Amino acid sequence: MNSSPTPRLTFGKQRRLRSGADFQRVYRQRTSRNAGPLRVYAAPNHLDGHRLGLSVSRRVGSAVVRNRIKRLLREAFRIEQHTLPGTYDLVVVSHRHEPLTLEAYRQHLRQAVERLHGHWRKQEED
Repeated sequence: MNSSPTPRLTFGKQRRLRSGADFQRVYRQRTSRNAGPLRVYAAPNHLDGHRLGLSVSRRVGSAVVRNRIKRLLREAFRIEQHTLPGTYDLVVVSHRHEPLTLEAYRQHLRQAVERLHGHWRKQEED
């Protein structure tokens, strides 16, 4: 039997960036990476897990398209949050594109956070 508990794949309020001040703190770090149609900003948060904020402007498309992209990004984060390295506040900015599959968003998110984690580890070493 596996004695380690399976992490809960939830996306509650404690996993969301909700205030403008939280978003600004992440943006001020000026640390971001592109992955496909996404630009992911990250700032270490020294908490017990990642937090996510989304920015999907009207330029991306109609409300229906924007909401679909946000739903898929939240779901990708919900599934990947326990496998992503480090603990960061993440702001995901979506560029104009047709909605992708959930797996594609998962891959883009994972790729960006791994590259950002490498950057922050290098900063700590210096």
